[in-house]
Amino acid sequence: MSPARATRPRKRLWRDVSERALDRCGRTLGRAVRSAFVPLAVILACSHFASSATGAEERPNFVVIFADDLGYGDLGVYGSERIRTPHLDKMAAEGMRFTDFYAAAPFCSPSRAAILTGRYPVRAGVPYVLFPTESTGLPQAEITVAELLSEAGYATAAIGKWHLGWPKPFRAHRHGFDFFFGLPYSNDMLKWEPVEIRRAQHAFWELPLMEDDTVVEAPVNQHTLTKRYTERAVSFIRENRDRPFFLYFPHTFPHNPQYASEEFEGRSPHGLYSDTVEEVDWSVGVLLDTLGELGLDEQTLVVFTSDNGPTRGGTRWGKRSSGGTAGGLRGRKGNTYEGGMRVPAIFRWQGKIGAGTLARDATSILDLMPTFAELSGEEMPRDRVIDGRSIADLLLGKAELAEAPFFYYFGVQLQAVRVGRWKLHIRRTELPPHSASLWYLQNDDLFTRHHRLQPEPELYDLDADRGETQNAAADHPDVVERLDTLARQFDHDLQRDKRPQVFLDSP
Repeated sequence: MSPARATRPRKRLWRDVSERALDRCGRTLGRAVRSAFVPLAVILACSHFASSATGAEERPNFVVIFADDLGYGDLGVYGSERIRTPHLDKMAAEGMRFTDFYAAAPFCSPSRAAILTGRYPVRAGVPYVLFPTESTGLPQAEITVAELLSEAGYATAAIGKWHLGWPKPFRAHRHGFDFFFGLPYSNDMLKWEPVEIRRAQHAFWELPLMEDDTVVEAPVNQHTLTKRYTERAVSFIRENRDRPFFLYFPHTFPHNPQYASEEFEGRSPHGLYSDTVEEVDWSVGVLLDTLGELGLDEQTLVVFTSDNGPTRGGTRWGKRSSGGTAGGLRGRKGNTYEGGMRVPAIFRWQGKIGAGTLARDATSILDLMPTFAELSGEEMPRDRVIDGRSIADLLLGKAELAEAPFFYYFGVQLQAVRVGRWKLHIRRTELPPHSASLWYLQNDDLFTRHHRLQPEPELYDLDADRGETQNAAADHPDVVERLDTLARQFDHDLQRDKRPQVFLDSP
């Protein structure tokens, strides 16, 4: 047990528990009997658990569907006229749609660290994209929402793209998930061939589809991924219909290169990107239908969002490389303008969240873990800073959210801050310390392009100018000074608190 886990707050002894807690209690009692020493507390606890578990008040299930590189404007309900998303549009009609919801980073791995820990990626030790041949990943000292819920008796599964470390200590079932099925990293991280110039994305093995630590297929048939993920997700829900569960479902697509099944590829008149998003929408429909069939609609909070904004596409993958739309926002994946980090977000919980509601509050993927903790009756870790906050009262219509700042990081560099209507891109005249990421070890110029300097501050009124086109800094020097002071103090504290990246001796 790591020191971080040892300092977790103790759970209440006399709470209702699930079958998993009963099993754990039985194993504890068995060990005690074998040792010829049965503490009275163990007997009393097990007796209480056995009598109360069947009458426990049901706690909600949680399903998080996480698209990859989906743009803010790529769903019908967010204004798309090219991509057909009837199931997500219906999900929004039955739940709450957010207009100002953010990823915590403009690219893959850091966003995944944030959604699972409730912490800014740099604080959680995953500031940059992770590559197959690197010996680092999400530190074991981090506490994930899966661990929190698992200890409370939830069944947990991660199905889809993991991308938080290839070495075994960093994989999903070492971070609180009972089960993993999917790709260990991005689908563009393919086997290096000697005729190619080696890139950070290259591996020395074929792209594997995995079940826990077992390679099921390599190279994986990417055409079948969305369908196979969906089948496994449905099986997990059916198998755990009688206990609380947490399903983390990070899709591979529409990340480049794009693939769709035979039923979907070529179906859209607007190209392969649309095909892949429409198949993700189909997958959402299958999951929602399954919950309805099993009578779990009113017991299950379903969240749909994306890990960052849309990519530009490009020529590397030919027809399998294209990008989405940021829906009028400035920027794309890879930068901290709104288009890189503001993402679609839909929350559905029938009977609890008002149908067709709209939330304009600035919220983010950091808020999921605290929200799930509150709704499940669990305590958040008290030995570390949690950057997110619970939005349960907002979802349930009980209260409005207080205004809170959101900070836009690229790797270890704080680039902007938002409070209310105002967003400030802070003045930056020095580069941060160089990173050990394989990204930059292979291409030093890339570090400078990513961590760009900002000679003068830029201030935008996002209520009036969400496209960040009119710099209002000269007209509002008081706002610039206030937000700049806030940002620099926050970053100073975070840099002192951040968890260092953990590197193994070998992958």
